[in-house]
Amino acid sequence: MNFIEHELQDVEVPIILVGHSIGSYISLDIFKRFQGKVAYCICLYPFLAVNTESSTQSIIKKIAASRTLSTGLSSIVAILGLLPVWISRILVKNSVGNSWCPAAVEALCSHVLRFHTVQNMLYMAMTEFEKLSEEPDWSFMREKKSQMAFLFGVDDHWGPLDLYEEISNKVPGAVLAVERENFTHSFSCTEAGSLWVAKHVSGLIKNYFSKIDSK
Repeated sequence: MNFIEHELQDVEVPIILVGHSIGSYISLDIFKRFQGKVAYCICLYPFLAVNTESSTQSIIKKIAASRTLSTGLSSIVAILGLLPVWISRILVKNSVGNSWCPAAVEALCSHVLRFHTVQNMLYMAMTEFEKLSEEPDWSFMREKKSQMAFLFGVDDHWGPLDLYEEISNKVPGAVLAVERENFTHSFSCTEAGSLWVAKHVSGLIKNYFSKIDSK
């Protein structure tokens, strides 16, 4: 936080935070720490609490918590990264990236299929599961609800609709929306998903500041 505090100390314009997945949790934490600097916070497909009903999260948690499993998975991915690029592209395109745009597939092949990258991702996942076992700060969210907005997906185990309902119940009047265009948690890996979410975010920002200006 010292780095962020240093970067924000001379900022005079209102700051808008936009976070995706765990970035939503980070954005809310920054908002809480720098309330005098932040004007608005938008959480996209937010990962704010561990979903105990998700088998995917359970598997990732077990792998991340085991040095043997995390090393084994990182090694397998690193081996894939040693393959010719055209083979890596085909494997990615026909597995996790079957609906991704070419730029996203290329980014994964060139930057993610590395041992230390996967190790870092799994370490981050481990710390996320530890931290997000705690309850969200509902009192802060109620206090600042007029300066927050949340977007959920229909079928997203990271930000399930159960969390949508929980926020709705514990933070009455919160700005909540559900994307029903069949995009996924990895919307940013598709051009259509990126454009749709960008328009949604820009609309939220325009609406927020139009309300401020009308007061």
